[in-house]
Amino acid sequence: MLTALAARDIGGLFRWIASLTGASQTRIGAAVGLEQGYISRIMAGRKVTSIDVLERIADGCRMPDQARITMGLAPRQAAPADTGRLTPGRPSEPPANRTWQEDIRSAAELWRGDVNRRDVLRQVAFSSAGYTLPALRWFTAPTPAPVTQPGRNTVGQPEIDTIRAMTATYRQLDNQYGGGHVRDTVARYLHQEVTPLLTDGRYDHVTGQRLLSAAAELAQLAGWQAYDTAEHGIAQRYLTLALDFAHAAADDGLGAEILAAMSHQATYLGHTATGLDLARAAGQTARRAGITVLAAEAHVMEAHALAKARDERACAAALHQAEQALDRADRSTDPQWLSHFDEAYLSAKFGHCFHALGRNTHAERFAARSLRMNNRYVRGRAFNLALLASVHAQQGNPDRACVIGAEALTLTAQLRSARAVRYLRDLQTQLAPHRRLPAVRHFTGRIDTTLGPRR
Repeated sequence: MLTALAARDIGGLFRWIASLTGASQTRIGAAVGLEQGYISRIMAGRKVTSIDVLERIADGCRMPDQARITMGLAPRQAAPADTGRLTPGRPSEPPANRTWQEDIRSAAELWRGDVNRRDVLRQVAFSSAGYTLPALRWFTAPTPAPVTQPGRNTVGQPEIDTIRAMTATYRQLDNQYGGGHVRDTVARYLHQEVTPLLTDGRYDHVTGQRLLSAAAELAQLAGWQAYDTAEHGIAQRYLTLALDFAHAAADDGLGAEILAAMSHQATYLGHTATGLDLARAAGQTARRAGITVLAAEAHVMEAHALAKARDERACAAALHQAEQALDRADRSTDPQWLSHFDEAYLSAKFGHCFHALGRNTHAERFAARSLRMNNRYVRGRAFNLALLASVHAQQGNPDRACVIGAEALTLTAQLRSARAVRYLRDLQTQLAPHRRLPAVRHFTGRIDTTLGPRR
């Protein structure tokens, strides 16, 4: 083992681990936060040279300091501050006290790697534990140092306004065409335009906080787009760094929205306990910020996680709190990034909750109500149509499910959204028991023709 470590023979290291413990490639990948396919290539002889990946492997394997030193890494006691890696240390360890300058360096590295499509970045797997330390840091980290920098180029309100205007444009395109349509463009904008402002700009504390807040909003959108295209590890990196930026900017409102997005992703991937914790963290932050509509959104995320966990009573209580909060909310001062949360969105989430609980009569009513929505949200309409079709399929009404599903398929064909595709594939699975019916056979055939054969 020491020989393998000294040579940084990670393939040999993994082979020893597999031999001595019986761990599969999937299990090794889960421990170190890398996809099974990438583990397979490493074990077949692919070299690992990235310090970031070596650190991830050392942390995931719980290497003692002597092993880390043998591999040429610093011991844990003297390790540099966390650089945004997903794999946390031991659960008992406190989160690192990161500086906002370190957050900027981590973000710049992420954005550059994303633009250059670094293979190792794309092999990073989602980990529910990867949200634990960032959320804990959000509540426990000390007040950041002043966000001021004596850079070469002056940064003022015009540059910040430009970032926000570009974010609004990208958000509109995301809603209309799906996350895959402009995800690469957003990453390039962050790398080419925002990074120089953050790293080389000259700004005072007030301007610096506004700059970090604007960058956090755009990074959150990039993370949401990666989530929509099923690049879940990358999405987690973006959302984590966006939360760190929001903390440095003292922007509780945006922090609550980012925590809600983290909850959305975790629940979607089946990590309901993590989704529930993040939703409650979002709610606490929203109340601290004094933004009632954000509290409503957090209650909805909490309810969805509870519905997935089959806790009907707690889910109903959370939905009731969401309704009450939305009724009290003053929407006249909503930030642009919160405009999506309206009665149609709330109805859709109610529909998803009741659908998960098997309460199909309620689910149908709310899913139908969710379609009274703004036509700009094309992806959202595709989601809501697929939800309503799925409810009809679950009620034993396959013909009606096919009619509504066909509408969802028409919209999904215009989108680049892995989530929209997944909802249709789930509907296809639900309809499988009725595949002898002509309407079902025709519709599922259209799905395969439009989206490609199911793998």
